[in-house]
Amino acid sequence: QVRLTESGGGVVQPGGSLRLTCAASGSSLGLRDYNVGWFRQTPGKQREFVAAISWTGSSYYDVVFVKGRFTISRDKARNTVSLQMDSLKSEDTGVYYCATDSTRSSSWVPDRLRSYDSWGQGTQVTVSS
Repeated sequence: QVRLTESGGGVVQPGGSLRLTCAASGSSLGLRDYNVGWFRQTPGKQREFVAAISWTGSSYYDVVFVKGRFTISRDKARNTVSLQMDSLKSEDTGVYYCATDSTRSSSWVPDRLRSYDSWGQGTQVTVSS
């Protein structure tokens, strides 16, 4: 089973930027071959969808809070998937998780938790002045 590791979290002021990266190990395939999603979770709330990229390169974003501020991308050479987050707000604070769907199922739904079969441990993002 693929093991996922997120990095790039930290503390940033409102309006600042962070770049999160998801890397995979333990599989002969890599993130370039999987559907990959980013989710986040804050205390007391359910894990919620942020963004996803299909194995074919199509990208998907939450339409409520992302609003053009985040960009998901894949680096095939490095076998990583990144989430560039700009214009950060305090409400973006949370633990961010990357997840993969290794089946590449035609029924994959980017914003559905159950669409993913592997999850990372998460990286903390804190937006505070």
